[in-house]
Amino acid sequence: MAVNKVVILQDNEQSIESLKSAICELEGFEVSGVSLDGEKGLELIESANPDFVILGLILRSVDGFGVMEKIREKGFKAKVIVVSAFTSEGVISRALSSGAVYYIAKPFKSEIVKTRLVELSGKEEIKENYTVIEKKKSSLDEKISKIFIAVGIPPHIKGYYYLREGVKMAVENPEIINNITKQLYPKIGERFNTTASKVERAIRHAIEVACNRGRIDVINSLLGIRAYSSSDKPTNGEFIALIADKMLLEGA
Repeated sequence: MAVNKVVILQDNEQSIESLKSAICELEGFEVSGVSLDGEKGLELIESANPDFVILGLILRSVDGFGVMEKIREKGFKAKVIVVSAFTSEGVISRALSSGAVYYIAKPFKSEIVKTRLVELSGKEEIKENYTVIEKKKSSLDEKISKIFIAVGIPPHIKGYYYLREGVKMAVENPEIINNITKQLYPKIGERFNTTASKVERAIRHAIEVACNRGRIDVINSLLGIRAYSSSDKPTNGEFIALIADKMLLEGA
C-alpha cells in the first residue's frame, strides 16, 4: 500500500508532537520531517516531496503564507492543511486563497486532523473508522485563545500556553487564584515540565507584550470598566482572574 508522506511545520514543539502522535496512529501515513522554521521546512518539502504539509502561520525565517507561496511557485504536489490559533475570518480566507485545502483552528482535536488527512487522501477504507466531529460549541480552550489573540498575546510564546492553562485551572477551581505562587505556578510547571519561576516570568512577559502593543483598551473592554492604563498593567493574578471570571460568566 502506498504511504502518504506528511511534513509538519508548526510554531511550537507541543503542536508538532501532538500532530506526530496523531499521524502515527494512521495506517498508510508517515511523518517525513518536522520543523519550526519555514525556510528549513521548504527544504524538507523539496527533498521529501510530501503528499501533505500541516502548516502553522507563525514560523521562523519564512511564515506560513510565504511557505504556501513557494509551494505554488515550485509546483509541489503537497496539499496544505493549516493548523493555527488565528480564528479571524480574514486570516482564514487568506490562508485558503493562498493554497490551503483546509483550515483547523487551535486548539485542535487529533481526530479531526486524522479525519481530514484520510478524506483528502481518498482512503475510503480507512475513512470509515473515523467520525467527522462537527464543531457545535466553542471549547474553553478556543474561547480563551480568541481572547488572547484579541488582546495581542501571540501564540508562539511560552507564556501564551502557560496563561491558558492558568485560566483553565482558575475556571475549574477559582480558589487557586488566591494561592498563585504556591499552587498555580507549580502546577502549570508540572504540566509543561518547567519551573514555577519560569512560568511566572513567561506569563508576565505575555501580559507585557499585550500591553506594549497598546491592547490595554481591549483588556479594559473585557472588564467593562476602564481599570488599567498604559502605566498601570494588570498583574499575572489579576489577568488570569479576569479571563477566568469572564469564562465562568459565559457558562464555561
